Amino acid sequence: MCGIVGYIGHQQAVPILLNGLKRLEYRGYDSAGVAVYQGDSIEVIKAKGRLNVLESALAGRELRGTLGIGHTRWATHGEPSDVNSHPHTDASGEIAVVHNGIIENYIRIKQWLQEQGTNFVSDTDTEVIAHLIHHFYEDDLLSAVQRAVSYLEGSYALAVMCRREPDKLIAVRKDSPLIIGLGDGENFIASDIPAILPYTREVYFLNDKELAVLTCDGVSIKDEYGRDIKRDVYHVTWDIEAAEKGGFEHFMLKEIHEQPKALRDTMASRIAHDLSINLHDLDDIDIEKAGKLFIVACGTAYHAGVVGKYLIERMARLPVEVDIASEFRYRQPIISKGDLAIVISQSGETADTLAALRELKRQGATVIAIANVVGSTITREANKVLYTWAGPEIAVASTKAYTTQLLVITMIALYMAKRRGAMKQRNIDDIVSDIIKLPDKAQSILNGKEAVQHYAAQHFSAHSIFFIGRGLDYALAMEGSLKLKEISYIHSEAYAAGELKHGTIALIEPGTLVVALATQPELFDKMLSNIKEVKARGAVVMAVVQEGNTAIEDVADYVIYLPDTSSWLVPMLGVIPLQLFAYYTALYKGCDVDKPRNLAKSVTVE
Repeated sequence: MCGIVGYIGHQQAVPILLNGLKRLEYRGYDSAGVAVYQGDSIEVIKAKGRLNVLESALAGRELRGTLGIGHTRWATHGEPSDVNSHPHTDASGEIAVVHNGIIENYIRIKQWLQEQGTNFVSDTDTEVIAHLIHHFYEDDLLSAVQRAVSYLEGSYALAVMCRREPDKLIAVRKDSPLIIGLGDGENFIASDIPAILPYTREVYFLNDKELAVLTCDGVSIKDEYGRDIKRDVYHVTWDIEAAEKGGFEHFMLKEIHEQPKALRDTMASRIAHDLSINLHDLDDIDIEKAGKLFIVACGTAYHAGVVGKYLIERMARLPVEVDIASEFRYRQPIISKGDLAIVISQSGETADTLAALRELKRQGATVIAIANVVGSTITREANKVLYTWAGPEIAVASTKAYTTQLLVITMIALYMAKRRGAMKQRNIDDIVSDIIKLPDKAQSILNGKEAVQHYAAQHFSAHSIFFIGRGLDYALAMEGSLKLKEISYIHSEAYAAGELKHGTIALIEPGTLVVALATQPELFDKMLSNIKEVKARGAVVMAVVQEGNTAIEDVADYVIYLPDTSSWLVPMLGVIPLQLFAYYTALYKGCDVDKPRNLAKSVTVE
C-alpha cells in the first residue's frame, strides 16, 4: 500500500519522482503528490485520483529542483481528496513529509499540538508528523526528526525534507518497508525496488527504528539512539524488464504466463538428480520431535497455507493449525517452546504476518518464512527463510506467488515426511517425479486458455458465483473465489461441497454459476453427487477435473481438463484456469485488472 519516492542529486527531481511513482502503482492508491525544493521554498502539488491527474496539475507549473519527495496514497485516515493527499507540511511550509503506515496515537498528538496553537487542514494522521517535527525544529532536521519519531506509536516509513536544509533528505522506518538507493552524486528513497531500478541497483534495506540521512554525496544510517550503523550494500540482480509488461496487456496476464518459469526457478536448486529434496536451511531444526506446526498468513498466502495443512498433516503426520494472521495474536494461541511455524508473505512486509511472527518467536517457536522479496522484514526476522524465487509480482492479484508458495510448502511437506519417517521413499520419489513435470503441464494449460476465455465471456455479467470442492479442492476453491471477487467485483464464495445441504444450497437459483472442483480421486464420486444437487436447483456448472474423468460430462455444463498429475499437486495446476477465468471475467467487465479498487499489493498496516 502507498508508495514513497525521494530524490536528492543533480538531476531534476520531478521526472524521477513521477517515474518512480508509476512503478509503484501496483501497490494501490487513490491520490498522489510531490514536494520539490525550488528557489527558497518547498512547492507542493497533489491531487486525488490517478497519477495522470497529478501530471496534468504539474503540466501547468514549471516545478524545478533537485530535491524532492513523492507519494501515492491509499486512504486510511480521511477520505481520498486533494487536501488529504501527501505530501503534508507544517503551517509555515518549512517541513514536508510523506508517510506510509498508521500513527496510532495521532489523536493525542494532534490535541496536544492544537493546544500549542497549531492549526490542521487535513483529516490524516500524517499531518501531525509534519507539525511535530516543526515543533522540535531548531536548525537541525536530524535532531527534530529523531525527537518527533520518539513520540510516534504505530507503523511508519517517512521521507522528510526541510526548506532550511536543502542539502539533505531524511528517511526513517518502523514496521513499514523503506529502501535507500545509492547513485553517483545522487541518492534515492523508495518503498520498493522497482521505483529506483532505472537509476541504481545498489540499495540499503532499513531495519526497524533506523534512520538514514541522504545527501548528494552519501548516505549515513543511524539507530534510534543516533549511533552510526554500517550496512552491507545489496545488489539487485533482476532486470527492469521483469517489472514491465513485456507485451502483455496487463501485468496479471503476464504473471499468469510466467508460472511455468517461476515453478522451474523455485525447484531448481532444491531437487537433486536422485530426486532428493534439498532444504538444507532446515537441517538443524528438530523436525522429528516437533509436536505442532502453525501456518500463519493473509489473503492468497493464507489459502496456500490451507493447502499446506492438508499436505503436511497427510504426508508428515504432524498436526497443523492454520491461522489468518490478523486473528492469530488475538485468539491467544497456545504456543510451546519447540513448536514450529511457517509464515507466508509474498512481499515479506505484511504487517499482520510480521506481528504474528514476532509473537511466535517471543513464545519460543522456530519460525520458517516463505517469501518472495529478498531482504524484506519478515525474511530478516524469521529463524529460517525459503524464498519462492517467483520474480517481481506487480499485479495486485497474486498469481505466480501463490503457485510457488504451494510448491515450497509441498517440498517442505515431503522433506518433513522423510525426516519423520512418515512416508515410504518410493512414494516420495513418485511425487517428486511429478513435481519436475509441473512446469510443462502448467504451460499446456496456458496453451488452452481460449476455452476459459470463452466461459468467462458467457458469465461475466453474473451477480454471484460459487466455488465448491472437497479436501484440497476446497482449499483451492477459496483461492479461485478470492481471485474472482478481488478483480471483477462479482460476489463470490467458496464452500466445502459437503456443507451445501447445511444452508448454502438455499442460495442456488436457476442460472447461478457454480465452479465445481473435482480433482481428488477418493472424493470424485461425492463431488458428482454435490454437482447433481446444485444442477437440480437450476445451477450452471463449470467443472475442473483431471484428464480421464469423463463421467463429469454427464452432469457439468462446461469441463476444464487438467493434465494428469499426483492428486497432491493438483492445486498448482488447478489454480491456473481459475486465475484465467477471473482475469477474463474482469477484462470483459471493463475493470482495472492490475489495480482493483480499494486493494493494495503490500498490506503494511494492520
